[in-house]
Amino acid sequence: MSTDLAARAKAADAADPLAHLRARFSLPPDTVYLDGNSLGALPAAVPDRIADVVRRQWGTDLIRSWTDNGWWAAPERIGDRIAPLIGAAPGQVVVGDSTSVNVFRALVSAVRLHQRPQDNDRSEIVVDATTFPTDGYVAESAAKMTGRTLVPAHPRALTDALSHRTAAVLLNHVDFRTGELWDMAALTELIHGVGAYAIWDLSHSAGALPVDLDAGGVDLAVGCTYKYLNGGPGAPAYSYARAELLPRLEQPLPGWCSHRDPFGMEAGYRPADGVTRLRTGTPEMISLLTLDAALDVWDGVDMASVRAKSLALTTFFVECVRALVPADRIRVLTPDAPRRGSQVALACTDAEAVMTALIEARVIGDYRPPDVLRFGFAAPYVGFADALRAAEVIAEVLA
Repeated sequence: MSTDLAARAKAADAADPLAHLRARFSLPPDTVYLDGNSLGALPAAVPDRIADVVRRQWGTDLIRSWTDNGWWAAPERIGDRIAPLIGAAPGQVVVGDSTSVNVFRALVSAVRLHQRPQDNDRSEIVVDATTFPTDGYVAESAAKMTGRTLVPAHPRALTDALSHRTAAVLLNHVDFRTGELWDMAALTELIHGVGAYAIWDLSHSAGALPVDLDAGGVDLAVGCTYKYLNGGPGAPAYSYARAELLPRLEQPLPGWCSHRDPFGMEAGYRPADGVTRLRTGTPEMISLLTLDAALDVWDGVDMASVRAKSLALTTFFVECVRALVPADRIRVLTPDAPRRGSQVALACTDAEAVMTALIEARVIGDYRPPDVLRFGFAAPYVGFADALRAAEVIAEVLA
């Protein structure tokens, strides 16, 4: 059985149209890295680019870099680089702050869009009941600060939670525990059907599969850049706003960088035009430019091909696990394609100890309580032989 799987893995890697992308990353030898859903691998070109940022742009050009090296406009410029990866037209994405900050900004902004007298009963914010905890914490705080009631709802039961009272809905595109992918266009249509605004967290989908915010009619979206976009630890997040909403978007964290005349130092606030109004304070330049360098790995990459390989990889991995591991030792939590993101979640007893053993054997995934092993498959640098090796080590550990 293992010999047959090895032959299939070798043939699939040989035929992989994205195999050349692995050379764009710096990966340690003899390591199967399946944790790109938590921290993406290092793009090989990043260290030299950041050395230039530190030594020349900061060290030599000093404050002139805000103009001479384009630092001031970097949040919008880099946002336009991310835009094609999430199905957005230029001018709708800006990079800066953390995902948590941007979730808060999006929620409060959405509530404030309901400013007509007939919107007075928009008293509820609906949040994904399966959400990453921070999104839930932020949603609860945003609800308190805006005088709304927080209503948790599972994406499968969203219809039951929606009503004329719903102001905004915050959903995760991919469930961070199970890897289940939700139908963005269909759920957004449901949300719009009751006159509410749809906010999506793309942290586990952007860079892993095609996302089409504009075509899906999404109102606001946020996402991190340190997972499948490989921006580095603590890399700044991004915010998206549908173009027609921008002129009346009143975000809750205004700052000098979102002012219409930032260097006028006016006492009163006047929002800038366009997506710049989603900025707040001085950009985090070194990490921002690290992300800029990391995004080079996506040049010429077709997201449909990334998705095809991701589904093939995860399908093959699940097949290997089922072939090599006794059925009573492990359970697959992740749905089959196409309802799968780019990760596979397995449940087993003593999952934390199992993951520790896997990491010691240089198969790196992660653990989520109480019993979940997560494996993220970043198609640009993970191969079919990696998937088989991971399954073999899982079988060895569980034996």
